Amino acid sequence: MQRREFIILLGGATTAWPLGADAQQPGKARIGVLARTSAGSIAPLLESFQKGLRELGWVEGNNLSIEYQFGNGELGRLRELAETLVSLKVDVIVTVDTPPTQAAKQATATIPIVIAVSADPVGAGLVASLARPGGNVTGLSLLAPDTDQKNLEIVREALPDARRVAMIWDPNNRGMTLRLTAVQAAAAKLGMELQPIAAPGPGELAEGLTAAARNPPDALIVLSPIYAAHRNEIVEFATRTKRPLIFDTRGLAGEPGALLSYGADLSALFLRTATYVDKILKGAKPADLPIEQPTKFELVINLKTARASGLIIAPTLLTRADEVIE
Repeated sequence: MQRREFIILLGGATTAWPLGADAQQPGKARIGVLARTSAGSIAPLLESFQKGLRELGWVEGNNLSIEYQFGNGELGRLRELAETLVSLKVDVIVTVDTPPTQAAKQATATIPIVIAVSADPVGAGLVASLARPGGNVTGLSLLAPDTDQKNLEIVREALPDARRVAMIWDPNNRGMTLRLTAVQAAAAKLGMELQPIAAPGPGELAEGLTAAARNPPDALIVLSPIYAAHRNEIVEFATRTKRPLIFDTRGLAGEPGALLSYGADLSALFLRTATYVDKILKGAKPADLPIEQPTKFELVINLKTARASGLIIAPTLLTRADEVIE
């Protein structure tokens, strides 16, 4: 399947993609994918996951079927969607971010759960430790909030006159609460003020952004799960206030209004998620598979945004960038 066809297919999906008739054939492995966001918002990431599976010999429609459950931003539906996957007797549940993982853990203590991405699975109480997850959960960590603090240090270098930076967070997401606390501590050390904007839902985010627009911050930090859920509102805010966006993953550095990003490549994490699924389908137990952390963190600077905003990025920072978008 070509990338464009895949994204079109995802974009037309709603809550779930039902299993086809051949998905019920005996001998096929079954994977469930649970995400809070819409299908289209994480299409490229799921494409990387499918690519990883194919490289390991797991071909959807051949020896594998995948049941997708998307919350479309409705946190309250995650438990129901997780229970749907359990009722379908999937062999593995792949979760995207902390709330879906919590819902899956509540729905089953026996079906293996693989976290495709989570800021801090230990701090969020998803696993006992990175080395020995315990229970039925394993997967990958973003290594946030450490990278979030580094990101703020880079913002200080890129915007030396910045005094107040806003950050959107979801109070229902334990992982984001940990990240917000860490960034607040880093801001205090840097002599900056961090302005939290709570986004438990679209209505609250709209109110928060409207209030922030009256006295705009010098920059807006946007975590990738927030952007996946509220892209249009965030781009509109950046366009209206002409304030740069700061992201936590390189895949978003080219988005409208993005000035820079620092963090792991989420596509690489989803590609790596396939190896966990492969091991479990071949008999490995989640408790025996350590949580993996990314070893490569990349800085991407968008000079197009800088020039459009009249910003001058120090040459020393540009030379340290892994990629510069001209």
